[in-house]
Amino acid sequence: MISHNRHAPECGVSESIGFMLILTLVIVGIGMVTLYGYPLLMKQQVSADEQIMEKNMIVLQNDIKSLAYKTVPYKETSLKIGGGTLGVYNASSTPAISTITLYNADTSEVYVQEFHPGDLRYESENAQEDISLQNGAVLKRPRLNTGSVMIAEPRWFYDSTSNTMVINLISINSTTFMSREGIGTVQMALGESSYQYVPLDGDEVVVEYAPDPNADYSTAWNNYFVNSLNMEKVGTSTYRLPFDSSRKATLAIKKYDVFIKSL
Repeated sequence: MISHNRHAPECGVSESIGFMLILTLVIVGIGMVTLYGYPLLMKQQVSADEQIMEKNMIVLQNDIKSLAYKTVPYKETSLKIGGGTLGVYNASSTPAISTITLYNADTSEVYVQEFHPGDLRYESENAQEDISLQNGAVLKRPRLNTGSVMIAEPRWFYDSTSNTMVINLISINSTTFMSREGIGTVQMALGESSYQYVPLDGDEVVVEYAPDPNADYSTAWNNYFVNSLNMEKVGTSTYRLPFDSSRKATLAIKKYDVFIKSL
């Protein structure tokens, strides 16, 4: 009995040391997860929020297409706005968000004078990036760096057979500035629309895009004009329309006003 009592304190010490080792490993494990795992998890969450909003903006782009091109009077879409804010920047705001001007370089006739498309913009808080629905296109830009990319193109097109260029200009408006976080429902209605057909006889027509300095998407629009529509850049922000100057051409300009009723 005496020999057993001598070993009892040693067993107690061994159990205490084992417990402390296990507790230390648990604490170290929690620390490692907090130090490396949590930032990675947050990064994945931010990336997921952006991808969701990219898809949401394409859905809203399709809603605008239905309003403008299919003459659907009203569209409503519910969506989740995570990690940032969705806001409406009116086409009538001052100063203008951005402008598009279209004129004849030979005759100096102006067909479109500083058209203001407005902007339906998602501003990410964590990723510091913006995703915009502007003039029928979905665009993305880093807020702290230069450059931008076009995620989904607008409906501009040139038909080489008939030598016809169709330009669709879509403005976004609301009664006041609106913004939404979390769950929202975007309600849109089609406002006024107008059509203009301009016959041309070898004239040089150019389009000028002036970006908002606080939300510069000029790189994305430049790539679209040059690479997708085969326009020639003739100035800092001006582009020659891809008409065949050897024959008669037609310029079709269509304007649509989309009214955001609520977010």
